[in-house]
Amino acid sequence: MSLDSPGLSRRGLMFVLSSPSGAGKSTLARELLAAHPELDLSISVTTRPRRPSELDGRHYHFIDREQFSRMREHGELLEWAEVHGNFYGTPRAPVEKALAEGRDVLFDIDWQGTEQLSAIEDLRPDLVRVFVLPPDFKELRSRLERRAEDAPDVIQRRLDNARIEIEK
Repeated sequence: MSLDSPGLSRRGLMFVLSSPSGAGKSTLARELLAAHPELDLSISVTTRPRRPSELDGRHYHFIDREQFSRMREHGELLEWAEVHGNFYGTPRAPVEKALAEGRDVLFDIDWQGTEQLSAIEDLRPDLVRVFVLPPDFKELRSRLERRAEDAPDVIQRRLDNARIEIEK
């Protein structure tokens, strides 16, 4: 993306949405992308099994733990975290390419990933962080249950983790 003046260009920005599971960050991300098609979505890699409603390459890149470990060891991830027993991470190359070309990138990641991005000195000036809070824990539980994609023990783990995430 270029500015109006000839010869001037800008580096892209990173817009990071984070929240506990079920608080609405993915819904907000979808709405932002629909309203602003010039935004690029950062698609994370994960070792989590694909849910029936998800598409590989659109919602996540679903990979095994061995491939994830290789990516982490070779510095191919900008950030990564273990969440609810699964690994998630942001591939470095597509984000750096978009930013260098002046395109803004939207992230839908957890607080741990946001903290790691904030710690990268070269990226900090390009980072905008937003943490989305659920209306309350009763509604959060209801949303996770209505999603009908997780077992009751997983929902409880997500609720327990939500309290920690909100404190962070």
